[in-house]
Amino acid sequence: MRVFVAGASGALGSRLVPRLIDAGHDVIGTHHSPSSAKTLRTLGAKPVMLDVLDADAVRKAVLEGEPEAIVHQATALANVKFSRSLDKAFAKTNQLRTTGTDALLAAAREAGVRRFVAQSFASYRYVREGGPVKTEEDPLDPNPPANTEESWAAMAHLERAVADFGGIALRYGGFYGAANDGWAELVRKQWFPIVGDGGGIVSWIHLEDAAAATVLALEHEGPAIYNIVDDDPAPVREWLPILANALDSKPPRPLPALARAARRRRSRSDDGNRVPRRLERESEKPARLDAALPQLAARLRSALCGTDRAGSQANPGTVIPGKIRPGAAECGRSGPR
Repeated sequence: MRVFVAGASGALGSRLVPRLIDAGHDVIGTHHSPSSAKTLRTLGAKPVMLDVLDADAVRKAVLEGEPEAIVHQATALANVKFSRSLDKAFAKTNQLRTTGTDALLAAAREAGVRRFVAQSFASYRYVREGGPVKTEEDPLDPNPPANTEESWAAMAHLERAVADFGGIALRYGGFYGAANDGWAELVRKQWFPIVGDGGGIVSWIHLEDAAAATVLALEHEGPAIYNIVDDDPAPVREWLPILANALDSKPPRPLPALARAARRRRSRSDDGNRVPRRLERESEKPARLDAALPQLAARLRSALCGTDRAGSQANPGTVIPGKIRPGAAECGRSGPR
């Protein structure tokens, strides 16, 4: 299959390209920086420099490339500076998820593309009611936190547009595994606190696992939405101090007062939005834990699982027709969760 990957030179795209090629696909990869062309050629893709927000340029690239599938992984999060306003940090990414998505879908329709897979997000978005495990069928929170409204709306737009096309939206957990991992900066600056008793759960996904899941999604019919996250994520109180220690940074700050205020503002019975994985690997290739924080992988495994193993391997699995199900994973495989 000829696959057009928008954002092929990014953190996830650069891991997705070689997996697509290994699976027998031909890849056309878009990039925004001239220096990325060589990287994509080395990975085995045909590089195309493209501004995904330029609808005419997107149309031209798609029609000339004649892809059978499009994978939308374009974001603008490299070296982004986070602040109190998530919308401010995600402003360009929100454009890519709205205007960029519309441009890619319009080109896909004109070119007769039948498969479309796009990046969305899972953590924090579900209504905080019921139990801690959230599935794709659970409702999203209609009242997002302040300064995140534009980002929530952009993801909702992407998911609706992709579903209308008959494609698949992948709600990934928070990415980790890159050398310039953004979470490390937040922890070093003590901008990631432990709220209350630290029982809140954040869903994560290693970039290599996210890439593997994306390849599998291309084999499934839409419309569909899948949560793509690690199995059995740990509470913040368990993994955050270990991450801080691995980074040789100060311990995370506790915010008990913030937790009490949050409890007064809402009524809930869960500790957070833990999201189960739905995609399963077809191979026995081990999930990598090397890129972002090698020390963290070992320390997490030792602290949370009582073992000193330095590596782990996800169990192989098979795709169930009509569904994508997770295989069991060994304890500690997923790093910070």
